[in-house]
Amino acid sequence: MHDIRAIRENPAAFDAALARRGESALSSQVLELDEARRAKILAAETAQADQNKAAKAIGAAKAKGDEAEFERLRAEVADKKAEVATVQAEAKELDAKLTDMLARIPNSPAADVPDGADEDDNVEVKKWGDLPQFDFAPKEHFEIAGVAKAMDFETAAKISGSRFVVLKGAVARIHRALAQFMIDTHVDENGLTEINSPVLVRDEAMYGTDKLPKFGEDSYQTTNGWWLVPTSEVPLTYSVAGDVIEEGALPIRYTSHTLCFRSEAGSAGKDTSGMLRQHQFEKVEMVSIVHPEKSDDEQKRMLGCAEGILEKLGIPYRTVVLCTGDIGFGARRTFDIEAWVPGQETYREISSVSTTGDFQARRMNARFKPADGGKPEFVHTLNGSGLAVGRCLIAVLENGQQADGSVKLPDALAPYLNGKLTLTADGVLS
Repeated sequence: MHDIRAIRENPAAFDAALARRGESALSSQVLELDEARRAKILAAETAQADQNKAAKAIGAAKAKGDEAEFERLRAEVADKKAEVATVQAEAKELDAKLTDMLARIPNSPAADVPDGADEDDNVEVKKWGDLPQFDFAPKEHFEIAGVAKAMDFETAAKISGSRFVVLKGAVARIHRALAQFMIDTHVDENGLTEINSPVLVRDEAMYGTDKLPKFGEDSYQTTNGWWLVPTSEVPLTYSVAGDVIEEGALPIRYTSHTLCFRSEAGSAGKDTSGMLRQHQFEKVEMVSIVHPEKSDDEQKRMLGCAEGILEKLGIPYRTVVLCTGDIGFGARRTFDIEAWVPGQETYREISSVSTTGDFQARRMNARFKPADGGKPEFVHTLNGSGLAVGRCLIAVLENGQQADGSVKLPDALAPYLNGKLTLTADGVLS
């Protein structure tokens, strides 16, 4: 959420940031509502002061035996009390409207984010790994002989409908091995703290992490009001809501492996084959809570953690910085990591690493106490996929496919597969 004081001080900068995202100027609307709210607050304070003054004078009038003045003042106190209640209610209503307006306005992109209209204007900043060379036409993951029978979309459709999959046997085990490998790497090598968090969360958690009110249709809500998490960024980040953290306790770095749920609203017709785009999927998430001065360095560190997973697996990838027209609602800056997918002969997103600045922290009132004893300040929050497990499975299977329908698996998975690094054309690990 935006700082209303910053908008008051520099409305032109606020509108310029919105313009970079292709949004219309909103400072005049925000400030008009803010001014009306502040006027009501002042009116309530004035009426309260008048009420207090009249109430104090009642005693003096009674002591003097001035019955007429006593009755006049008593009536004035009653009138002012009613006025205070009315104006306070009006101020509260305006405050709610202002808060709702601010909650629907996207974050301001960082100065170094490239300007652009859509994903075509994203800028490549890194490319790693040699693309695999095949002496046959590489297949998509669900077409590979050793995979086809173990990736059951028909049964999943019978159980749940479209955009679900049932993984079986060796492929299910490889999927599990990838998740375990990611978590172990982040904990043992990258120093993150593993968290096993709920996947059902309250409205407040979705709001605090900028998923509500704007993106409710993209998520699933239960009949009793809980939300299924679209990403474990939600519970991990919201865990510090309302806290005042000692500066010395920063940074806080978490990782979690959870199921994630997304309605994929607006994705009709996209990636209808295979398991690239699912309603239910697994992801290993990274979340950092940091001092504002460390925010940019932390994003680079998190990006390296995510890239490192792909490098250990030997998966070619490229990293792009998203332009202003493609960056997410709550992000100041986002890097996407895209893994090479031979079956489609293209790179596909496998991770997004974003810094939100204090955008989420303001929504959930997460602050830190400076070591010098100064006034509490808002923390900065960052999040990143480390990685999307299903998409990583796709990349591993497609990059390792062989002409006979078998798949050569990355050496990094050996400890998780009892050293068996070949998925045969019959779907067996050997």
